[in-house]
Amino acid sequence: MNDWIILLPVLFPILAGACMPLLPFQSRKQREWYVGIITVLNALFMAIVMFLVRPEGTVTILNMTGKLSVSLQIDGLSCVFGSLISFLWPIAALYAFEYMAHEEDELAHKFTKEKAMKKTNNFFAFYTMTFGVTAGICFSANLMTLYLFYELLTFVTLPLVMYGMSRKVVKAGRKYVNYSVGGAAFAFIGFVFIWVFGDSLDFIYGGVLPQTLSDTQTICLQIAYVLAVFGFGVKAALFPVHAWLPTASIAPTPVTALLHAVAVVKAGAFSIIRITYYSFGADFLRGSFAQYIVMTAALITILFGSSMALKEQHLKRRLAYSTISNLSYIIFGASIMTQAGFSGSMTHLVAHGLIKIMLFYCAGAVLCKTGKEYVGELRGFAKIMPVTFVCFLIGSMALIGVPPLPGFISKWNLAVAAAESGNTLAYIGIGVLLVSALLTAMYLFAVVLKAFFPAKNIPLVLSEEKQDAGICMKIPLLILCIALFTLGLNAVSFVSVLEKIAAGLV
Repeated sequence: MNDWIILLPVLFPILAGACMPLLPFQSRKQREWYVGIITVLNALFMAIVMFLVRPEGTVTILNMTGKLSVSLQIDGLSCVFGSLISFLWPIAALYAFEYMAHEEDELAHKFTKEKAMKKTNNFFAFYTMTFGVTAGICFSANLMTLYLFYELLTFVTLPLVMYGMSRKVVKAGRKYVNYSVGGAAFAFIGFVFIWVFGDSLDFIYGGVLPQTLSDTQTICLQIAYVLAVFGFGVKAALFPVHAWLPTASIAPTPVTALLHAVAVVKAGAFSIIRITYYSFGADFLRGSFAQYIVMTAALITILFGSSMALKEQHLKRRLAYSTISNLSYIIFGASIMTQAGFSGSMTHLVAHGLIKIMLFYCAGAVLCKTGKEYVGELRGFAKIMPVTFVCFLIGSMALIGVPPLPGFISKWNLAVAAAESGNTLAYIGIGVLLVSALLTAMYLFAVVLKAFFPAKNIPLVLSEEKQDAGICMKIPLLILCIALFTLGLNAVSFVSVLEKIAAGLV
């Protein structure tokens, strides 16, 4: 009976969020207390389920027929992704309180105050529900359950992208849902092939495909794997199915940070890792055309995202293209299809989640407090927003890969895995990582230099008073800075745990 506690972090926020439109909130404070308590409690529930009363084996919620069942379980990979989302979600909620108060005030000018509050209440309802759906992806025990929650994630995040319902926002929402539903169709092909040819739909380390496959079946399964990767790769913004992500940056910053750092894009990368190592199996795929197609796509995406970020002048879209590039670091690691590649992929999944959410929060603080959106408008802004831009500097250094910050650790692990793999394309990948690191330094330090060292011969138009982020924004930024240094300085212990997971020991 204790095993059913695994349902708690999945159902609790979904039900709590669904109830929000029925609750008579009289003020923002009441809504914020409600959302804050639900979010913190669910983060605690996830920690308890993963590390204190972890259920043994699989918990089946619904058995439909044969191999088809909705089931949950916790393994090492679940704990990595679960730890990331349970740490970041309460921080994200605290940041969202201050940011969405500003957005609500803006909406009140277009509508009435009551209607603006209702829209924001609905926003936080879906924001809360997304926590539970992401936990469902994290704890999925089989491909059926993963696919179910993966589809559900699209529809609970769509209202977040479309908050405010302006023409541009609606267009971005349509693009997001069209790409996501199309990607799900390709992912479904992989699901069907595993269902037909696999011994099970369960996630089992090493894969579930039998040894006795004909050459034709092997080729068909490898094609199905490629299609599934590009299907799940929509949410991971894999080229050429990436275009929704920069467009979705028009959404409020708490949404873009959630999409780009925690829930949606990481769910896509997580799903690719799952099907690679726990459904199809690395041994089945290693050395095949499927491996080379996926690795090539990842390397192209890394260079494409970095190049577009350097070109882009809108700050949030620049960070969006940066996300496209860095997500494919994770896919590149997974496509090496060795234990070292698996470990490096997980390392970057965690490191990038912490780094990118902080960078987006800095961009959101600038937009919220000053209304500035473009890199060229930020000259001298470190003077009026010192905390925000010091945090942006730290995040930039971490993403570039400056030691001892975790971006260096993850990129080093990926490069070592590529060097040890014996794969010629992986060797090329090391060069791609180096070029991308150079481009990352260029597009991030361009922002830093403008903010800290504006040209002396150009007059600045700055407020006399400091316009730094408020306390609800500063606290998440400072916590994330501490987390980055803590993770970097304890990298040996952290990586050793990931290596055990990659070896199937946890």
